[in-house]
Amino acid sequence: MRQYPHLYIDGRWTEPTEPRELELVDPTREEVFARVALGNAADADRAVAAARRAFESFSTTSVDDRIALIDRVIDVYESYIDEFSELIAREVGIPVANRAQVTGPVEHMRVARDIVREYPFESRVGGAIVRREPIGVCALISPWNWPIQTGVIKVIYALAAGCTVVVKPSVDSAASGVLLAQVLHEAEMPPGVFNLVSGTGREVGDALSHHPGVDLISFTGSTAAGKLVGAAAAASTVKRVSLELGGKSANIVLPDADLERAARWNIQRCFFNAGQSCHAPSRMLVHESQVEQVVPFLVDEARRYRLGDPLESSTTMGPVVSAAQYKSVREHIQSALDEGAHLVTGGLERPEGLDRGYFVQPTVFTGVTQDMTIAREEVFGPVLAVLPYRDEDDALRIANDSPYGLGGYVFGGDRAKAQRVVNGLRAGRISYNGAATDSYTPMGGYKESGIGRSMGRFGLEEYLEIKSVYGFEDEAQTLPPLFG
Repeated sequence: MRQYPHLYIDGRWTEPTEPRELELVDPTREEVFARVALGNAADADRAVAAARRAFESFSTTSVDDRIALIDRVIDVYESYIDEFSELIAREVGIPVANRAQVTGPVEHMRVARDIVREYPFESRVGGAIVRREPIGVCALISPWNWPIQTGVIKVIYALAAGCTVVVKPSVDSAASGVLLAQVLHEAEMPPGVFNLVSGTGREVGDALSHHPGVDLISFTGSTAAGKLVGAAAAASTVKRVSLELGGKSANIVLPDADLERAARWNIQRCFFNAGQSCHAPSRMLVHESQVEQVVPFLVDEARRYRLGDPLESSTTMGPVVSAAQYKSVREHIQSALDEGAHLVTGGLERPEGLDRGYFVQPTVFTGVTQDMTIAREEVFGPVLAVLPYRDEDDALRIANDSPYGLGGYVFGGDRAKAQRVVNGLRAGRISYNGAATDSYTPMGGYKESGIGRSMGRFGLEEYLEIKSVYGFEDEAQTLPPLFG
């Protein structure tokens, strides 16, 4: 049994106000493997107070000093990569073979460092000086499905901007949050600049959302929870809100696309991380005359996954994160069966040879219509809905007929035709023919998929306020430097 009995506040490991613990269940073995200190609103208040004290000095540190700090974090983090990999396998079922979950954060830290090195924090617009200044104390609430990378992106861009932070990891991935705090502690983070309070959304998350000492709250999670965060932030101090929420991304496969490539890629991208990704292309739109052609490729690719213990290097798909998520995914599969969708592979039965653990077979449905639950709701599991369309206009209508607008995908042969479809998609990130995304480019969504952007220059600017200064028209007159 692993024990994580402390919170991290004001540069020190400290016990929670109340002696409470959170039990973490290994989703592969369905047994408790760790206990983590459980904070409350009083602990959140202590952390915010520490961050506010630290902000006065940290907000004026030089760019060079913050670059040096990021470099120290990178060095320490790299020494913990194997430990992070093993921990998230136990915590949320992510296979150790999925190195992107633990190596990706290093790339994001390097990108943030390089961007802040060149960023124009002060510029002239006409006769005015426009300054971009750190917004203040930031509350960062990260999810369990990308437990390290999402948290690192939030933290590193906030620090690069000169902000101080209070982090609340998901209750399902709280142990990896503690390990991240250890990394920042060993990197000699100044006291109060980084604070971590594990706890529930109902207590700690709500306290941070309402807290008058918090200037910005960045939340990644479900749309339902994001609405509560946004409402609380507005009701308290109208604090800045950055939300990355749910998705039901569509992959439009045009008739002139390479059907096999599109089908295999869709399965790989949709079922990555056991389908627990907000950008998953969980709706595949195929021309009505070609649905039967793609099915064999979908089935073959889905059946290539090796389900099992995520600690084994041969495993390519682990369990879903929890009993609650397992129940939810199975209910969505059942709803598809009840509503008349055609199951072509997978289903409700346990994978062969696995008699325990929250494992869901890679599942594909055809015959899905836009009014079915499986086409409307985010399943967050290894489940793909294939929908037919008549023509391009019909494909765009179906793809955009969703409250979500996080990601979108298009496969096709004629680039001009594909570009028209890409332009018609109402989503924040679009990939053509499976093109890889870039850590320098912004990530975020339209509609109920969120507010704001993370990553790259746009991600840095989420943590900056804009100040216009007048009366210094003479070029010889300068303001004191923004950062010392």
